[in-house]
Amino acid sequence: MNARAEPKAGQKVRVATASLAGCFGCHMSLLDIDERILDLVERVDFDRTPLTDIKTLGPCDLGLVEGGVANAENVEVLREFRRQCKTLVAVGACAVSGGIPAMRNSVPLAEVLDEAFVHGMGLVNPGIPDDPELPLLLSQVHPIHEVVRVDYFLPGCPPSADAIWSLLTAVLEGRPLQLTRAQLRYD
Repeated sequence: MNARAEPKAGQKVRVATASLAGCFGCHMSLLDIDERILDLVERVDFDRTPLTDIKTLGPCDLGLVEGGVANAENVEVLREFRRQCKTLVAVGACAVSGGIPAMRNSVPLAEVLDEAFVHGMGLVNPGIPDDPELPLLLSQVHPIHEVVRVDYFLPGCPPSADAIWSLLTAVLEGRPLQLTRAQLRYD
């Protein structure tokens, strides 16, 4: 990795984040940078992110995406991130390889839905949901690079706070990312 998120002169780097099909653990690791978040907000402005509760996405220098692509809404969000972000990072095992959500890929979607909603334990009103408001599930869960071009990959489940900090500072400073073995983890 050797790129720099370059804002316009006199402006902070604009950063956005998104969570697709995953557990939100990567965002929790971002929060785990603890007091370093104060240093970060001196250098960046956050756009769309659960940290700011901003729901729309404008042009950004850096986009961090966690989670795999499991439904039509994930595809739309991811494509919009790619359009709006100069640099896009797949954060965590789900974004990088599909992670735990992709475990369903070895079973046909109809069987997955049947097991979860018709024959699963403890169901009160069995039946596969068909509300038109629900996003259409894809037949497979995909890592994000199968849908859009990704500039960088940050592995881990979730990546450690130190790994996320290393990624952010490397991109902000335009230097290569170098992670230590201790920074990579799969909890």
